[in-house]
Amino acid sequence: MIHIDLDYIPTEKQAMFHRSSADELLYGGAAGGGKSKAIVMEALIDALEHPGIHAYLFRKTYPELRDTLIREAITSIPPRLGKYNELRHDFRLINGSVLHFRFCRNLQDAYRYQGVEIHRLYIDELTHFSQDVYDYLKTRLRAVSSLGITPRIRCASNPGGIGHGWVKSLFIDRKEPYAVFTDTVSSSVLGKSREVTRQYIPATVLDNPHLSEDYVFQLEQKPPALRKALLLGDWNVFDGQVFTEFVNDPAHYQDRIGTHVISPFRIPKEWKRYRSFDWGYSKPFSVGYWAEDNDGRLYRYHEIYGSPVDPATQLTARANVGMRLEPAAVAAQIREYEDTYEKGTHFIGIADPAIFDESRGSDGCISKIFERHGLYFEKGDHERIAGKMQLHNRLAFDENGIPMLYVFNTCHDFIRTIPTIVYSQVRPEDIDTDGEDHIYDETRYMCMYLPILPPKAPAKAPLPERDDPLNMYKRETVKTPYDFII
Repeated sequence: MIHIDLDYIPTEKQAMFHRSSADELLYGGAAGGGKSKAIVMEALIDALEHPGIHAYLFRKTYPELRDTLIREAITSIPPRLGKYNELRHDFRLINGSVLHFRFCRNLQDAYRYQGVEIHRLYIDELTHFSQDVYDYLKTRLRAVSSLGITPRIRCASNPGGIGHGWVKSLFIDRKEPYAVFTDTVSSSVLGKSREVTRQYIPATVLDNPHLSEDYVFQLEQKPPALRKALLLGDWNVFDGQVFTEFVNDPAHYQDRIGTHVISPFRIPKEWKRYRSFDWGYSKPFSVGYWAEDNDGRLYRYHEIYGSPVDPATQLTARANVGMRLEPAAVAAQIREYEDTYEKGTHFIGIADPAIFDESRGSDGCISKIFERHGLYFEKGDHERIAGKMQLHNRLAFDENGIPMLYVFNTCHDFIRTIPTIVYSQVRPEDIDTDGEDHIYDETRYMCMYLPILPPKAPAKAPLPERDDPLNMYKRETVKTPYDFII
């Protein structure tokens, strides 16, 4: 047996990370918590304890990988324990275990690992990845029984990024920090079910004694949203968030002041009703039900979201995953709701223009299929930037704290997804369409159908009178052929 001393004293939170027995673990939540160090040292120690295993450590891009995980490994792993191959980006340890440093920008990159057997999966900055990539890499987790190990996943991340919504849903929402919680997954092929455990361990710069106070002061100088995310690990606000004005304040559900989310109430029969729709198959479809009051204010009072539901909570079980229903099945679901709860209600329908595509003939046209179920739609206005601005206009509060758009607190997926919309890095004025934007899209169609003007800017206070004894600033300007000032 070889005795090895490592120059590494984990912080209290890093020690919790190393001790965790969860199948899937998320560590961090704020800058400076020692995430990259924890991942590299966990991979090293685990690989030394289990000879012959293959651990894969991922970042989204190679420059990020080189500047974080690879640099940390080269700095922290003593040369006598192994050798780093710069060409292959592998760290081969003396006991035959290998740390593979890899990047994965998108699902196409993930497919390159189709034949790989991953024993340990490590992902740094998980919110930079889409859920499709995460789910696919998980399918590569397997190990022969002779190794005597159970494959597992260890991740770290700050709030924000394209994957913020699904990561928050999987590890944060309705879950107690530090607690190990259990999900049940089923196999129709095996006819069996098994439990999967997950855990979230929050850590901030204050948990890391190795960083100086200068770093804390630096984080405190960031803009408010970025400061809350990086300094405090706040998952409800983050840099790059589009609709920062969206407020969900339970204290004002009843008086409806300073909040967009409110308690349900009986909608007057004379108010106009609308149905907005965004089509989805492998991604969720979304149906929004709206009422318009006499002032033109919109109320989202019900929604149907095409994503698998947790039987216990009746909430979305997997973010941004569709149900793969055919159009007729979606139409039947909408029809069932309206026949049961909206009998006799007339709806104006506004939908994703894509459902009117007749390139596959009328039999394959989604709008025609819906019409056979008595569901009619007009083409929604697909102007993306104008639609985004219309939603901003409606979310704006007036001087009394009243917006032009309210949402019933029963519309869980609207409340969950709208705050997670982020800006595109390719088109900075638009949102990133790789995120869970389906409710946003049908809401955008709704807002474009009933556009409103931007809220009036508050009147500016008059400037104080200048001390002007020579009347230099009050001379009258008149137009002459020579534009003299007289």
